[in-house]
Amino acid sequence: MLAKEQLTQHAANIRANIIRGTHYAASGHPGGSLSIADIMTVLYFEEMNVDPKNPKMEDRDRFVLSKGHTAPALYATLAEKGFFSSDEIFNLRKLGHILQGHPDMKKIPGVDMSSGSLGQGLSIANGMALYAKANNKSYRVYTVIGDGEIQEGQIWEAAMSAAHYKLDNLVAIVDNNNLQIDGEIGTVMSPYPIDEKFQAFGFHVINIDGHNFEEIEHALAEAKTVKGKPTAIIAKTVKGKGVSFMENLAKWHGTAPNREQAEQAIMELTGGSL
Repeated sequence: MLAKEQLTQHAANIRANIIRGTHYAASGHPGGSLSIADIMTVLYFEEMNVDPKNPKMEDRDRFVLSKGHTAPALYATLAEKGFFSSDEIFNLRKLGHILQGHPDMKKIPGVDMSSGSLGQGLSIANGMALYAKANNKSYRVYTVIGDGEIQEGQIWEAAMSAAHYKLDNLVAIVDNNNLQIDGEIGTVMSPYPIDEKFQAFGFHVINIDGHNFEEIEHALAEAKTVKGKPTAIIAKTVKGKGVSFMENLAKWHGTAPNREQAEQAIMELTGGSL
């Protein structure tokens, strides 16, 4: 396990590059990217068996970013881990470069699945996990799902399927930042109580603070002990986490920061510059 200080630094670097990427692209989704940065940090720097020097390693753990519009978080994490140069962040959403608005498994080292059509990621993760079990593979499958995304019916079909096939090698992490593009999820189309719904569909459920490294670590460790059913981790998070003027505001769902805002954000996160 890494020291908390190391995890904190990785997460801050990831958040800073989320800001840089969306600023230079003048588009993208910073709010929900910032809310999952701590989860991504623990997954890629402690939990998952991945190798930046061998991205297609056969026994690697798999990751599916179901809420694919928060690709800046995945890209910043992969760059921080060493899958590609962090300089690529400055080319986010630019034609002719690898980091487009949604993850592309054919072009980006470390991306296991192209994603972005909301509601589909859990089904894809199910397939990966089912294949692993059918072929006696040891790898585990992780997927991050948005709380607004679980308004999609396919999520619940996939949840029913995951439990039916007893996919105990599958972990679904719900980013419960309580905001989507149109406002609070409870107002738009409430999925609450999220934990009880997943439990009713046959999941082992763990509720955590999605910004507490220790709670994230313990939840992922607990998931490994569960047999005969998939695990859902309901992570309570803050949209725009780490940037004072972005936190808990739905407008930052899909709004890129201007230069002044980006400079302030990065100063708050790392003390660095744009």
